[in-house]
Amino acid sequence: MKTFAIIPAYNEEKNIREVIKKVKKYVKHIVVVDDGSKDNTYETAKKEKIPVLRHVINLGKGGALKTGCEFAIKNLATNLILIDSDMQHDPNEIPRFLKELKNVDIVFGYRKIDKTMPAILRFGNWFINASAKLLYGLNLYDTTCGYRALTTSTYKKIRWETTGYFVEGEMIANVGREHLSFAQIPIQTIYSDKYKGTNVLDGMQIVLNMILWRLRK
Repeated sequence: MKTFAIIPAYNEEKNIREVIKKVKKYVKHIVVVDDGSKDNTYETAKKEKIPVLRHVINLGKGGALKTGCEFAIKNLATNLILIDSDMQHDPNEIPRFLKELKNVDIVFGYRKIDKTMPAILRFGNWFINASAKLLYGLNLYDTTCGYRALTTSTYKKIRWETTGYFVEGEMIANVGREHLSFAQIPIQTIYSDKYKGTNVLDGMQIVLNMILWRLRK
């Protein structure tokens, strides 16, 4: 089994090296995708002597993840770990993801709902989760968490079209369409910047896209 960690990064000069170093403890093969950063993310990541791909312009998280996954598959990856570059995801969780992946097609991480999660995120998460259950019959605890593990055969079945933050929602829609097996594991999340990531408008767009994907299939 050959596992690749895919790390999309945008303006994460301050965090990227620490994330890479922690991921290295569990995954030998790592690829960082610098999604058109305006800081020194690319140069900083290269210091860790791993493959670092670079988008000339910012395409969005979906585009960065696809670039990384395609690179991994070309290099004979069998398993893919998707992990953010902003230190919100703890790389120490990777062994748990890989253990669960032995029995299912994809593993979703879910953030614990407590007072550390901003209130707007709690509401948005609940709303999107309820929509996923209604539209696709998937009872997920956290539809927008980007910490995931999947096999390459699963990736080929759920390749997404979006290049933006709606990638998590489209992945879920495709998992439901393909009737793939999944597991969920709780993860610790550090909210260093409560305004970073998806906002209210993003959440509404995610649900709208989920409805459109459901109507198309």
